[in-house]
Amino acid sequence: MASTPTSESGFSYEPEAFVSAYESLRKEALDGSIELSATTAESSRVAVGNGSKIVVAAVQMETVPSPDCSGSSPAKVFLERALNAVERAVVEHGANLVLLQELFLGPYFCQSQEACMFALAESDLESGNSMLSIMQKVAKKFGVVLPISIFEQKNNTFYNSVIMIDGDGSILGTYRKTHIPDGTGYQEKFYFSPGDTGFKVFNTRVGKVGVGICWDQWFPEAARSMALLGADVILYPTAIGSEPQDPSLDSSDHWQRVMQGHAAANMVPVVASNRFGTEILLDSDGKEKQRIKFYGRSFITSETGAIVKEAKDGTDIISAEIDPVSNRSTRAAWGLFRDRRPEMYSTLRTKDGHLPM
Repeated sequence: MASTPTSESGFSYEPEAFVSAYESLRKEALDGSIELSATTAESSRVAVGNGSKIVVAAVQMETVPSPDCSGSSPAKVFLERALNAVERAVVEHGANLVLLQELFLGPYFCQSQEACMFALAESDLESGNSMLSIMQKVAKKFGVVLPISIFEQKNNTFYNSVIMIDGDGSILGTYRKTHIPDGTGYQEKFYFSPGDTGFKVFNTRVGKVGVGICWDQWFPEAARSMALLGADVILYPTAIGSEPQDPSLDSSDHWQRVMQGHAAANMVPVVASNRFGTEILLDSDGKEKQRIKFYGRSFITSETGAIVKEAKDGTDIISAEIDPVSNRSTRAAWGLFRDRRPEMYSTLRTKDGHLPM
């Protein structure tokens, strides 16, 4: 049964059918037959940003294909809407840094353990991957920095990764998700090994950009590490919503507050991009197995942790201006990093707080 978008109940997909659609899309990318939208292809390079300022945009996309993408395969719809969103963020918001949600090239496939889904993984990410090259062309066209969340395969190992593309289309490096969750509807340990890159801050043309991935956002150590590495902004592409074992649970307020705390404690703005809408996992007979309603609520904070922009329900793009030079001065004046005592924090290197004698 083919993946079927429905505006009333959400985006329904059967794993093998979506994999087949994605593999066809990958072949198109490899053949070079995927064309950018007419506006993207014909646009002259857009001048973005304001001198030394970062204009960051967080894209929130509803998991229901938009009408202008009707007629495309489900996999191609996910790519097309991302390309359109990046263009809108640049043209309408003047963004020079655009954050898309976690694993935006398809539905959140970690709802269940499906061996066929490993076929969605992309390899050779820093040396000519055909899907990634599309995003590199867009970054270069608009002079925009793009952190790209992608399912990565490296030999026999699989990672949940972000590839940082600079505004000239060059690849600056890879961050692999450090903390891997495992629970009903979020069975990522089946698919991903824990990342081995350590926390990363990328020196982009707009500033120093740190990036964690979803579950990383619950760990203050991750944000502090990126702040220590000099991040001017910390990004979190995300996929979080309802809990299938208890649909009454709503973690959205808690989810926002923990990242607001990271921003306040480190005096570094935080940006989170989450998906929105219901994704329905089908079995091979087309019957519903499980669903997750992703709650969106993408947001941008100031360096004090205050939310300065929050996305409305559905598809939305929010943006804000960050002044790294001013923020660095204010952060230095507060003395929070001057007064740190790393030699006193040895318990943080333990699992249970117990230090060996």
